[in-house]
Parts: sequence; C-alpha cells; structure tokens
Amino acid sequence: MDTAINSSLLCLLQLASATLPVGAYSYSEGLEMLVEQGVIAFPENLAHWLQQELSYGAVRLEAAVMVRAYQAAQSGNLTALNYWNCWLSAARETEELRQQSWQMGWSLSRLLRDLIPEIQPLIAAVGIPCNYAIAFGIAAQKWQIELSSALLGYLHSWATNIIAAGIKLIPLGQTIGQQLLLALHPQISQNAAEIIALEDDHLSSCGWGLALASMNHETQYSRLFRS
Repeated sequence: MDTAINSSLLCLLQLASATLPVGAYSYSEGLEMLVEQGVIAFPENLAHWLQQELSYGAVRLEAAVMVRAYQAAQSGNLTALNYWNCWLSAARETEELRQQSWQMGWSLSRLLRDLIPEIQPLIAAVGIPCNYAIAFGIAAQKWQIELSSALLGYLHSWATNIIAAGIKLIPLGQTIGQQLLLALHPQISQNAAEIIALEDDHLSSCGWGLALASMNHETQYSRLFRS
C-alpha cells in the first residue's frame, strides 16, 4: 500500500468530516426559512435545491476560491491568499452568510495552528477575518491532498451539512438523507470538474434565491440554526 496516498486520504477524511470542530452543524444556509415557508417540504424539494446550488449557487464560487487558495499556498503567493480572501468576503450575499464563512474560517484557522504549526505564516498572510474556503484550501495543500480530491471533499462536506439540516428541519429519516447524498455523487463529480477549470474572469454565481432566504432568516422568529 502507498503510505503517502493513504496519509493524504486520511487527512482529507479528517478535513471534510462532519465532526471537524468548525461549527458547520449550526448553519442551514437559508434552508430553515425555506422549510418554514413551505418551499422545501419533501425530499425531492431538497434534492432540487441541492442540485441547483451545486450548479449555480454560492458554494460553486466558494469552491473555486478554495482552489485558488490551494494554488496560492502551493506556490507561496501570500499576496494572492490575501486577495482571494478579501474577494470572497466581498462576494458574500448577506451578513449571515458572511459571518458563517468568517466564523468557520476562524475556527479552522485556529485548529490548523495546533495541528500544523508551520502553517502560521500562510494563515497570517490571509488576514483577519479568514474565510472558511481559504483555510480549507491551505490545509488541503499543506497536507498534500491532491487538488481534485480536496475539491470533491469540500463539495461533499457542504452537501452533507445541508442534508443534515434538512433531516432535522423537514424532517427526513436518516436513510432518505443518505439516499439524497448518494444520488448527488455524479453531480458533485461533474461540478468539481467544471469548477477546477474555471478561469478567474468566469467566476460567478446565481444565488438570488439563497440570498432572499438568508435575508429573511435574519428576522425569523423561531430558529434552530444560525443561518
């Protein structure tokens, strides 16, 4: 068995794990409001939302920036790390989504300082606050996780978190949640291939549905999630 491949795979599993202490479980990214409004009430509604977000939404943009953070860390381009961090902060549609990215980024950055002490110069170059996608990309590169695998892990981790929120909110059974996740695998692979090939001038998303849900969630009376 290839020890290096095994090591990078294990690191990817740890980085993309739902148990990573970055607070991902506390966010629904507008899903809570959509469930309250009746927009998402059945598994097929959630499946459609996930498919559209992967193809056109904000997670596509986040993943593309994660790729650029990985490449900047690989080349030692500290200026690019700071640039893409600022760029992603400016691209966030609502305060809740921005705070989510910053909180998760801060938590992951703090964790990485303990797990990979030599990562400190890269984290410092990013600046404060640090977006989650930036910290994820830096960690993946320092752990020598292959870029396409890191991208798959990022998207899979996002989908897992949203489905977990849907299981609680709609509610759904655990088996249905796993069926939804498994059905997403081909699209995650396809979208990852598209994202990794995106040029800087083609970075865009169509997230008005998410933005409206997120803005309404800020004033939702009863909430389980922070976004």
